[in-house]
Amino acid sequence: MGLALDLLVTAVSLAIFAQHIWALRGHFVSKTINRGAMGIAIMANLCALWFLVLTWTVEQPASAQVLGLGLELLSLALFWWAVKASRAASLRYVFDEGAPATLVSTGPYALVRHPFYTSYILYWAGWTIAAWSWLGLVPLVIVVIAYTVAARFEENLFARTGMAADYVAYRNRTGLFWPRLIGRS
Repeated sequence: MGLALDLLVTAVSLAIFAQHIWALRGHFVSKTINRGAMGIAIMANLCALWFLVLTWTVEQPASAQVLGLGLELLSLALFWWAVKASRAASLRYVFDEGAPATLVSTGPYALVRHPFYTSYILYWAGWTIAAWSWLGLVPLVIVVIAYTVAARFEENLFARTGMAADYVAYRNRTGLFWPRLIGRS
């Protein structure tokens, strides 16, 4: 069962990663890929290579691989829900300095302000669990930091638009990456 699960983890993880890559040209609309977006892309590719190595060199319990796959599939569902909700919004690449054109607050955006980043974090967390090595925690922490910096950067862009007051109200009712339970995030 080990080889079959390793193959399944590899196939599912790479298929989801390919859909994230598709979003660069198929969903987001910046004119050029800025240095920050290029850095995120390089980071993601290096993480994928790292997790492939871990998947094929570390012995994982089947339960960890199944749990990790489940989390990756959950991330994929969130990713496509975010695509559907933001299809008409003309979202830009990460770290694009252009002012946001719209404030999306439907679909997963009604729960969290950055559902794409949440889906990416869930994806990498799933692969970390499936790889079942403490060595997977290093890239996971780097990914979480990178997407947190990106989210805060994008939130600061709203402060310079006519949507600033609407964004503050939106921010007060939604969580950054996770649905708001209590308090302010």
